Amino acid sequence: MIHKLKIGNVELENNILLAPMAGITDRPFRIICKKYSNPGLVYTEMASTKAIYYGDIKTDKLLNTDGENSPIAIQIFGSDPLIMGEVAKKISDKADIIDINMGCPAPKVVKNGDGSKLLLNPELIRDIVANVVQSTDKPVTVKMRKGWDKEHINAEEIAKIIEKAGASAITIHR
Repeated sequence: MIHKLKIGNVELENNILLAPMAGITDRPFRIICKKYSNPGLVYTEMASTKAIYYGDIKTDKLLNTDGENSPIAIQIFGSDPLIMGEVAKKISDKADIIDINMGCPAPKVVKNGDGSKLLLNPELIRDIVANVVQSTDKPVTVKMRKGWDKEHINAEEIAKIIEKAGASAITIHR
């Protein structure tokens, strides 16, 4: 059933969300989807906080939201709480919501301890979410998996940590 949705202080026209998808949800795609299917919220592709922090030009292009209608969520990933907090400050003027990716299982992401690999470190998750929340006035959300693998299903524990750290919403997928 389609209905309005509120995430933190952001009220969405409807509960249809265009998920963040690497290599797909670029600016032209988001604009087309907003025009023809009117989702309540669109997300950027996930962007590395280290790349943003160090000024990578290709990553800056991923964050281009010029001319787009709100609301827009920017999805970031990383595992350094301090860098993630600094990046949240830096991108807050471009985003209505900041989403932290803790769900990506891609080898190039998890080899650095980012994405779904974070699910093996609840204390680090707490520090990341708390730092990002403290660094921005925008609602912070988290996308995560139900666990790292079949032997490490810990979504309930992690969700409680994320909630205590101040996130406004959590999305869980398999």
